[in-house]
Amino acid sequence: MKQPNILEEEVKNVVAQKVFKKFDCTRILGKIDFAVKPKLSVSAIDFVEIYFLWSEVKKHATDVLIMLTQLILTIGKARTFDQILPPMFLGCFDNEKIAFIPYSEIQHIFYQNDFNWKVAPSDHKTREFKQIHTLLEKFFVSISWQTYIFYFEKDEKELNIFINENFIVGKTETSRTKIDKNNFITIYGKWFETVKPTIAVDWDAAKKDGIIDGDFYLADLLSSENNTISENLHVLLKSKYYEFDKVKLKSGVFHISRIDFNDNQKAYEQFWAKYERPPAKEYWNYIVDRRDLIVPQDVRERKGSFYTPKIWVELSQKYLADVFGVDWQDEYYVWDCAAGTGNLIVGLTNKYNIWASTLDKQDLGAMKERIQNGANLLESHVFQFDFLNDDFSKLPNSLLDVINDPIRRKKLIIYINPPYAESTSYGIKSKEGVSSANKTYEKYKNIVGIGINEIFAQFFIHIFSLIPDCKLASFSTLKYINSQNFVKFRNIFKAEFKKGFICRSNTFDNVNGKFPIGFLVWDLNNKKQISKIKLDVFDADKEVTRSYFMEKKSFFPVEKGILIIDWLRNYFDKKSEKIAYLRIQGTDFQTNSTIVVSTQPTMNDVRESKITHVTINNLKEMSVYFAVRKCIEHTWINHNFQFLFPNKKWQFDVEFHNDCLAFTMFHRQNTISIKYGVNHWIPFTENEVNAKERFESHFMISFLSGKVIPNAYSNLFAQEENKFYTKPVFSPQATKVFDAGRELWKYYHSQPNININASLYDIREHFQGRNEKGKMNNKSKNNTYNALMDNLRDELKILAQKIEPKIYEYGFLMK
Repeated sequence: MKQPNILEEEVKNVVAQKVFKKFDCTRILGKIDFAVKPKLSVSAIDFVEIYFLWSEVKKHATDVLIMLTQLILTIGKARTFDQILPPMFLGCFDNEKIAFIPYSEIQHIFYQNDFNWKVAPSDHKTREFKQIHTLLEKFFVSISWQTYIFYFEKDEKELNIFINENFIVGKTETSRTKIDKNNFITIYGKWFETVKPTIAVDWDAAKKDGIIDGDFYLADLLSSENNTISENLHVLLKSKYYEFDKVKLKSGVFHISRIDFNDNQKAYEQFWAKYERPPAKEYWNYIVDRRDLIVPQDVRERKGSFYTPKIWVELSQKYLADVFGVDWQDEYYVWDCAAGTGNLIVGLTNKYNIWASTLDKQDLGAMKERIQNGANLLESHVFQFDFLNDDFSKLPNSLLDVINDPIRRKKLIIYINPPYAESTSYGIKSKEGVSSANKTYEKYKNIVGIGINEIFAQFFIHIFSLIPDCKLASFSTLKYINSQNFVKFRNIFKAEFKKGFICRSNTFDNVNGKFPIGFLVWDLNNKKQISKIKLDVFDADKEVTRSYFMEKKSFFPVEKGILIIDWLRNYFDKKSEKIAYLRIQGTDFQTNSTIVVSTQPTMNDVRESKITHVTINNLKEMSVYFAVRKCIEHTWINHNFQFLFPNKKWQFDVEFHNDCLAFTMFHRQNTISIKYGVNHWIPFTENEVNAKERFESHFMISFLSGKVIPNAYSNLFAQEENKFYTKPVFSPQATKVFDAGRELWKYYHSQPNININASLYDIREHFQGRNEKGKMNNKSKNNTYNALMDNLRDELKILAQKIEPKIYEYGFLMK
C-alpha cells in the first residue's frame, strides 16, 4: 500500500478487504474513521451492537501516538461511548501499519473532570492534545506488552493470529451481550434510564448514607439467578428485592430491611434479558474498584466537572491584576474552594499564597499528580474539602490562620468557578438532590429564598457569611444580578462591585445552552446594595483558543411588581368574545420562543395559567406585548434580560400601536388556524386577494377600517381612549408588510383545493407541508411561494427595526 498518491478511502478499503474480510466494516460512527463489528445474519433491535475496533486512519505513515491521540479526542468530543457500547480495542492504521490498544486501559481518560473536549482533534498544538499524547506515551512505556503494533507486510501472519484470537465472533442474533470492563459504564447509563425509576427507595436518604444508584446497578450486575454473588457491595439483590449491607452503612439511616420494585420487576427483567450476568470473574474487582465512574450527571454537576477554558482563565487573571495591582499575587492570598483538578489556578506563581480544595478524591489525586509533574503548588495547600458541608476546622492551619486574622482576611481572594447546577429549571422538573442535599442549603434556604436552588449562590452566601471581609472573584451565571428569584439574596449579599466580564456559556465544557457566564470581582468588605453594573462582553472563536472584545453591556437588578406581565394584567379581558389566545410564559428573552398567538391552547397551558384571551377590547395591547417580546432577537448576551412595566409614553404613540398590530398579524408565531375554529385574523377583503368565496369572518378588516370599535372596559387611561382607538393608520414600513402579505394571500387564493378562510399559518402549512414527525418543513418546493414568504419576512425585519428603539424609549427594556 506504499503508494505516493493513495487516498485515505483506498487505505480503508484495502484494510477492510484484506485484514478484516470476516467482519463488517461498513458502519459509520460519527467522525470515527473506521469501525469493525461481527457479521450477523440478523440485527435484532432488542440487542446491542458489538464492536471489536474503532480506529483512526491516515493515508501516509503517521506516528501511532498522534493517531491514537486524535482518535481519543474525536471519541471524547462526541461522547460516542454514551450512545454505543465501546469496542474491545481502539486502534489506528495508515498505509504501512496498524496498532491496537485495549479500550479498558484508557477508558478512564474519558471521565476526567475539568478536561476540555471541545478542541479540534486534528490540532496537535493544543494543551489537550499534548496531555492525551503524554498519557498514551506513559502507557506505551509501562504496559507495552498490552499494546500491539503490526506492519502489514512483515507482520501479516502475526496480525492474522492476533485478530483470530481476539476478534472472536461469539455472538448470534439471539445471544446476550457480555459485560466487561469496556462496556459496564455505558450499560450503567442505559440501566439508569430504565431500571432505576422502578426501585422503590428514598434516594435522598440513601445519598446521606453514601449509597448511590450505582450500588443497585452493581448488585444487579454481579448476580446470578437474580441473587448478588459478589462480596464487598453496599447493596445486595435478593431475587425479588434488594437489601442494604448494614455492616457497611455509615449512619444507620435505613431501618427498612427490604427495598422492592414498584413495577413487579418488569423493567428489570426486560433490561437484563439483553445481557449476560455476571461478567467474567476476572473483571469483578476492576468494576467494583471503579464505582466512582458509575455516577449520574447530576453528581458530576455537583462536583463541578466544568472545564474553564484557558482563554477565560487567562482573562480572569488579567482582571484580577487590573483590580488588585500588578503585584497582587505577592500581596494577596488565593483559595479556590471548588478547584476540580485545579485548572483555574494554572498560571499563578506564588505557591505559598495559594490553596486549592475539592470534594472529589479523584480530583485531589489529579492535582497532586500535577504537583509531582512540576505544577507550582504546595502539596500541603491542596486538600479534600466539601465546602458546602464541611466545618472550617478541617482546613489546613496555614489557610485557617489567614481566615481568622481580620487584617489578612481582607487580603484573601476566593477565586472560583463553582458548579452551575440547580435543583429546578424553568419548565423542567426538579433535578433530584442537585442543590438541596447539603448543609449550606438547609442553613440558608429560609433566608435567601428560591435563589438558594443555585449551587453557585450557596457558595456565595456561605463565603459572605463565614469570610465576610474577603474578596470574591468568581465565574457564574448572572441570575443573582438580574433575576427576581434573587431579590432576597440581593438584600443579604451586599458588596462593592469592582470589575468583570461576560462570555458565552457553551465555550465551557459540559455546559449546555447559550447564556452569559460572568466573571465578577467583589469586595465583601464594603457592603453596598447591588445596582446597575457594566460588564465587558467577550466571545471566542470556534475552537475556544482566542477571545475578542465585543462591547460593554449594563445589567440591572429587577424587583417584583415591575415586569411586563404586571403591566399586561391591566388588560386581561375574560368577559368579551375572544378572537385568539395569547401564550404569556416568562418575562425574559430566553422564554420569548414560547410566546404564541393561537386559536387552540394546550391543556397544559390552561392548567398552568400560561394563556390569556385576545379580544376586541385588548387587541392592540396584546399586539404591543407580542411585538415587544418578538422584535429583538434572542442572543446569548440578552438571554436573561427582563421585559419591564413601561412608562406612560407608550399609550400616546398611535403609530407604535399600529406597527405592533401589523407585526403581530404577520409574524410566524401567529399560529391562528381554521383547524380549531373561525379565523378572525384575515387582514384583507375578498376583492383584494381575489377570493373565490366570501370569508366566514370579517372581524379584522372591520377593525382595521374603524367599523368595529372597542368598548371602554378599562378606566386606566379613560381620557385618552378616543385617541387610542382611532382608525389605524399605518406607517410606510407597516404598509409594506401588508403589501407583502397581500401578494402572498393572492397567490394562495390562485391555487386549487384551498380553504377560503385560511390564516397565515394555514397558508404556510399548505405550501411547506410537514415531515414524517409532523413538524412543518422550513421551505416549500414551490419557488414562487418561497420568494413571496422571503419578501414578507424581510419587510417584517424592517418593521421590527423601526419598533425596537421605542421598546427602550418606553421602558419595556432598559439599556
